[in-house]
Amino acid sequence: MFSFCTDPSILDDWFWTACYLTTGVHMSFYMSFLKVLLLLAVTAPVALAFGFGGAMLARARFAPLSWVGKGYIALVRGVPDIAFFLFFVIALDQGIEYLRHKVLCADWDMPIRQGSDFVVCQAAKMPLGNAAQWVHETYGFALAVFTFALVFGAFAANVLFGAMRAVPRPQLETAEAYGMSHRQTFWRVLVPQMWVYALPGLSNLWMVLIKATPLLFLLGVEDIVYWARELGGTKTPRFTDYPHPDYRMWYFLALLVFYLLFTRISEVALDRLMKRLTRGQATTGGEAQRRAGA
Repeated sequence: MFSFCTDPSILDDWFWTACYLTTGVHMSFYMSFLKVLLLLAVTAPVALAFGFGGAMLARARFAPLSWVGKGYIALVRGVPDIAFFLFFVIALDQGIEYLRHKVLCADWDMPIRQGSDFVVCQAAKMPLGNAAQWVHETYGFALAVFTFALVFGAFAANVLFGAMRAVPRPQLETAEAYGMSHRQTFWRVLVPQMWVYALPGLSNLWMVLIKATPLLFLLGVEDIVYWARELGGTKTPRFTDYPHPDYRMWYFLALLVFYLLFTRISEVALDRLMKRLTRGQATTGGEAQRRAGA
């Protein structure tokens, strides 16, 4: 914080604003933007891995495996995201604590379910009550990443399953005619070509994932929405050195600008990736590039 912030007698409007925007809680607000970017950076590849696995299961020749993949896709896609987030995080957290309780507190003689309360021994808490703050934050963030990846992985699985079916069948038959095994045909012919068909759907899914990051607030993670509401609300001199009226409109306007800029950057990057993937492919985009280069 600026040194003049300690002398209230010189705080005019500009100095007041500078001091106000450099308080410790505002630093947490700025760091929460990095937390959102980190969530996207971690969740996207994990969700893609879930999606690829789900798509492979859905197209498996062994019927039970195919049922598992298609069931995963149908189940997650059929439940509203907000309901799944609120239910699954609580269920996962309590499930972990329940298993730890059974292992670590075998002599516990009280019921775990006591009315609407879920009570386990202190040793089974996740994380432990005396754990550092960063441990609690990391645990909550990890639950959020897993939940986001599981949900968006189902949508990615549906996109990838359709992309795999969109690859022309004669190309696969030609590869098999040249002596390739089913596995070789899958990894050397099907997978490299499916991405051009999957990218439009995955691009839309990436945009939806960006817009879904405010749901972190519902999962108990102190994200940008949490801090915008916390800092923007009316503050009185009794609780802060920087009293102010309701500033929430300005904070949420900053979030609007952030998301618009980020989605625009994503659109440009995805458009370039699509041009690269369609180069030389027997698709509309690839044909357009060949004509432009002719």
